[in-house]
Order: sequence, then structure tokens, then C-alpha cells
Amino acid sequence: MAGNTAFVLVITSRIVLWGPNEPNCVAQKEIMTTATTIRQGGLTFPSNAPPSFHVLIKPTGAICNLDCKYCFFLSKEMLYPGSRFQMAEDLLETYLKQLLESHRAPQVNVAWQGGEPTLMGLEFFERSVELVNNMKRPGQQIQYTIQTNGTQLNDEWCAFFKKNNFLVGLSVDGPKALHDVYRVNKGGAGSFDQVMRGFEFLKKHKVDVNILCTVHAANQDHPLDVYRFFRDELGAEFIQFIPIIERVSASMLPIANEGWSERPGGDRPLYTIEGNQVTERSVNAQAYGRFLIAIFDEWVKTDVGKVYVQHFDSALANWVGVPGAVCIFAETCGEALALEHNGDLYSCDHFVEPAHKLGNIRETHLIQLLASPQQIKFGQDKKNTLPRYCRECEVRFACHGECPKNRFIKTPDGEDGLNYLCAAYKAFFNHIDGTMKIMTSLVRGGRFADEIMQMSAVEKESLLAGASTARPKQTVLSRPTSPFEM
Repeated sequence: MAGNTAFVLVITSRIVLWGPNEPNCVAQKEIMTTATTIRQGGLTFPSNAPPSFHVLIKPTGAICNLDCKYCFFLSKEMLYPGSRFQMAEDLLETYLKQLLESHRAPQVNVAWQGGEPTLMGLEFFERSVELVNNMKRPGQQIQYTIQTNGTQLNDEWCAFFKKNNFLVGLSVDGPKALHDVYRVNKGGAGSFDQVMRGFEFLKKHKVDVNILCTVHAANQDHPLDVYRFFRDELGAEFIQFIPIIERVSASMLPIANEGWSERPGGDRPLYTIEGNQVTERSVNAQAYGRFLIAIFDEWVKTDVGKVYVQHFDSALANWVGVPGAVCIFAETCGEALALEHNGDLYSCDHFVEPAHKLGNIRETHLIQLLASPQQIKFGQDKKNTLPRYCRECEVRFACHGECPKNRFIKTPDGEDGLNYLCAAYKAFFNHIDGTMKIMTSLVRGGRFADEIMQMSAVEKESLLAGASTARPKQTVLSRPTSPFEM
């Protein structure tokens, strides 16, 4: 998978009543303490340790059977020269034990990602479920998630997913002609047919699936072709759009444009978050805004409460004033980390590089690393480093500067730190403002947001006239989390 496509699966916003058949997602109230430490089950927690958090586990590191052209995470294997890129069983047990004992909230997410995690083999995941069942505390609820390119799936894999209630994130970039531009195998051929074969196995076994679609130069101008393919041909109910932004320095740009995989006799760059240029595959900011707007305008007419699009879920959560489940649109971050195959823990899936390595869980407990000053600062910097242009923006409450990894252009008055996608989100959030205010009025009035599809123009105008013009102030019921995230 691409390094900037951290798996943020959202079924629906926890505070949003889209319609009477929405999934049952309930916000949990967190009880904090002012003590310097907290004890539970023999483990001492720092007082600033969150009651729940999220870790993406990479049991194969960056190793993948595909060679997607925009996937700069492929280059991360250079961080571990000579490694076999397979998580050892004793480390698996150590991690799961630390994860389970560190959670004070009842729901625990065990999230697998890569590279391509299925390359570990089914037995590895069967063993992980067995270990969790042996170690979980009474009352702990386990949600298993996995992100996959789908090419390795068969009856055996999908029967296992169904039996253990896995939520599967399947990477698809749209119809075949769009998907195959960049999502290719090691021989350079498109992977669409292999992915669809895997998808058929998932459908056959009735496995819960979320479609993960990266948006890039090849599909950015085809929003409705992409959306309608997922909705009408795949029958997708949960969709996440992920912008591809390959940020590089001017000196690295020519090399990066060739891709991130190994090349015999050639220079292979290690991707790090630096520079103010983007590759030719990267999404254009204005085009991304148009992409989201076009899909939103179709969705709001026919699909509210039927199709769940992560950006729209998160937006309504922010308009209502309660955090949604997406860290990029939260005011701060830092509670979604990445664990490499050897036990190294990184601040975020987007920041798997030496400067953001927190330590190794074989040497320091997971919860201590999560609550370390380095990680606390990482999370707070999302808020504290916003330029004035963002702080004064009319849609800051919905955006919060998006992900720090994309803040590498200048504001109109020359200040550093503006998000590359600022133009996209300004256009998108302002475009949906009226609709979101109507939906907010419905939800606060004890009605369902999907009622907007049956409302007349007069009814909409009436609700909009009664909606507050003030931007919402967020009341934190719980930290923004997600079954898959980052």
C-alpha cells in the first residue's frame, strides 16, 4: 500500500444518525484521572495515557507482491537491510499482550496492514486470533481489521475472515482502466482482474468489506465513474477516498517520478517527508476538491444512509460538533501509531522514518512509548503548528489543517505550513456547508440525516434559515479513533 494511505476505515460517524438502518456505532465516554499514574491489572499507566488508541501492525514490513507505482512505502524496506520481513511469533505474542493490557476502554482493534499482510500466510493470523482469545480480559470486545490488495484471497482466507468477524479493507482505484494505471504487479501488468477475483471470494463468504480508493492523477477527473463503479457494480456500502501526495524535494523529483520499487543498477530513493514538490502521479489539489464535490452532490440525492463515505461522515460529525473517527480532521492526533515487523513503533503510519521512531516494544512497553513526551508533542503539533491563515479559516472546524505530512506549501501571505490540499478542502467544505447545516438540524431534532433526500426545497430553506450561523464548538466525548487507523 502507499505510505500515505494509512488505513482509516470508518463505518459511520459515531454521533450521526444517517438513517434507521445505520451500523450500531456508539461513542464511549472517557473517564480521565488527574493521578500521575493509573494501575490496572498489575500494569502502571502514565496519567496521560489514553484509554484507547490504534496501532497498524505491519507483519511483513513494506514487502508486497504488487508494485504500485505511487507506493512510496515500498522503499521503507531500506530501513531494515538484511531483514526477512516476517514478524516472529514471540513478538506477535508480546505485542498482543501489551495491546490488550494497555486498553482501559472495552473495545480493542487488532489492525493488520503492510506491505501486503496476507503474505504472512493464514496460519499466522489463525495464531493471532488464538492468542487474543487466550489473553483478552473479560468484557473486552475485539475488532479485527486487515487491509489487503485482495490478490491472495481464496475460500480458505475468506472463511477465516467471516468466522472471526474481520473487517476487510480492499484497495481498488476504480474501474479496470483507472485501477490498472498505477496498481500493477511486479511484471508491470495491471492487477484489477486479480483483485476482482479476491473480491468475489469476499462476497461469496459475506465478509464485511470497505473499499479504499486512492485518488491520483489518473482517476482525479473521473469522480462519478469511480463512485458509480463502487456503488453499482461492486455494491459497496463503505468507501474511503485517499489522496495520493508523493512529496519530494526538487533534486529527488526526477527519480521519484520513476517509482519507488527496486530497479536493477539504478538509484532507489528512500521516501522521507521532506521537500515542496510532488510527483506527476500525485493528485492535483483543485481536482481533488472537484472530485469530492461531484461525488457528494450525487450521494446526497440518492445514497444518504445507504453508502457511507468517510469524508462525508467526518464532515457531519464536525458540523454537529462531536469528533468523528478520522484523525486527519481532528484538532490533534498522536493516538494512531504504526508497528513494524521487528517491534519498532513509529508515531504514525505516515511517518515511518528514523526521526519518528519512538522505540521498540521488546525494550519499552507500548503504553510508555505512546505516552512519551516525543509522541505527545507529535500529536499536539498538529494544532500548534497551524499557520495564521488556517487558524482564521472559516472551515477550520471541519479541517484542522488536515494531515501534517501534507503541510508543505506557503500561505497567500508567505507563511510556511499550509496544507497542499487547502484549495480542495476549502472548496469542498464551503460547498457542503448548507447541506451539512440542514443535516445537523435534522439530527439535533431527533430525526435521521437521510430524510434530506425526501425534503422539498421549501423544507430545506426552512431548516437552513433556522440553523445557527455560528461554527460548532467541539465537545469531546471521546478521542477520535477508527477501527483501522492511523
